[in-house]
Amino acid sequence: MKKLLIAATLVAAAASSASAQREAIRVVGSSTVFPFATAVIEEFSATSDYEAPVLSSDGSGGGFRLFCAGVGLDHPDISNASSRQIGKKELCDANGVEFTEFMIGYDGIVLANSNEGVDLSVSVEQLANALNATVGADCMPNPYTMWSDIDPSLPAVEIEVLGPPSSSGTRAAFEEIVLEGVYDDVCEIEIRQDGAYIEAGENDSAIVDELVANPNAFGVFGYSFLANNGDRIKGAMVGGVAPEFEEIASQNYPVSRSLYFYVKLNHLGVVAGIEDFVELFIEMAQPGDELEALGMIPGSDEDRDALEEAFETL
Repeated sequence: MKKLLIAATLVAAAASSASAQREAIRVVGSSTVFPFATAVIEEFSATSDYEAPVLSSDGSGGGFRLFCAGVGLDHPDISNASSRQIGKKELCDANGVEFTEFMIGYDGIVLANSNEGVDLSVSVEQLANALNATVGADCMPNPYTMWSDIDPSLPAVEIEVLGPPSSSGTRAAFEEIVLEGVYDDVCEIEIRQDGAYIEAGENDSAIVDELVANPNAFGVFGYSFLANNGDRIKGAMVGGVAPEFEEIASQNYPVSRSLYFYVKLNHLGVVAGIEDFVELFIEMAQPGDELEALGMIPGSDEDRDALEEAFETL
């Protein structure tokens, strides 16, 4: 018993020391949510007495791994995510991590290129045929090198698509909605690796810059990056629908997904300001507020009610 008491005292002392070493909230995760979280952090820093939160862009999967790895000041407090939710493979339960989920809005995944490039209108099936590793009823290795190889009505331009890595929620959502939507239970779902798809990292702004430099290339990223760079790039129509705010909000645009952030309940009362930061994030995600101006699609009345209910649980 004496040994247990000594051990408990040492753990408490270490936690107290760690708390003194990290006063700033640590936020990780999705590159799509990154610009929205950045805006919240800027407002939070300007209007509160707390330390400015530290934000990193790790992709949804990378953020989940960091978030679920454990409890304590060496681990992040909040994880942003796009399209997919925390699953069992992230091992939050196994590592004693308790959390609350907040669904803050919607986003569309766009296929875009330079304003100097060709106009493109594809079906979801044509997009899957451009980027899945195997295609057709017999799942042959993807033979298409030009968009016009898929359908003569498409531009005679080489298939060159820049997009996020496998750790990204944008990549996961694209594969689920587009590739699985066409080839689930038919062929293996895998982005082709023959050079037609180029992993361009988690920095979507860098992809936009590369598209401007190469008008023949296309990029895959969240709608907000298209909305904020309309003077340089344009979105392709998918399924006959343009990637526009109203079309995504009404769920008419076929490649859309939900946006989330997760709060580690174990850290409430340990890292100062988490509740206030979450409250501000929710406020700024309301219709007509700053995050909408940045390209986030606000949720419905029911979605906002669920947000308020989730906040009350904190």
